[in-house]
Amino acid sequence: MEQFFVDYFERLQDLHRDFVAAFEDLPMEALDWVPGENINSLCVLVVHTVGATRFWIGDVALEETSNRDRSAEFKAQGLSVVELKGRFATLEEYAHHALERLTLADLAIVRSVVGRNEKVSVSWALLHALEHTGLHLGHAQLMRQFWELR
Repeated sequence: MEQFFVDYFERLQDLHRDFVAAFEDLPMEALDWVPGENINSLCVLVVHTVGATRFWIGDVALEETSNRDRSAEFKAQGLSVVELKGRFATLEEYAHHALERLTLADLAIVRSVVGRNEKVSVSWALLHALEHTGLHLGHAQLMRQFWELR
């Protein structure tokens, strides 16, 4: 794997480790808890983040259909810490194999975004996956703080 992709994968793993740290020692009740209307639970944040990352790396960058059901991600509930951590592990396994198949030249390729009238480069899709994960990591960290202050 080229160094860029090694670095990319390490950064993705770092974000996932921080994400897991936001929920791994919380009780089951905390994973589905929301402090108010239109706020996503930790469970939803994990399921959606994993789904979105798989989408940007797989569906967009590599044109490999995941059959993602985005709306179902926002209804997720009842998943344990072990199950949520498993989602990240499964994603990392997929991402590692996906990144092994990309080259630096592939970063400039323009792809259609499934379900949207939009085109982005492979590099944009990969970077957006990291950006989106970081955004929701922040949300997860805030949800943990809200849980502890409730």
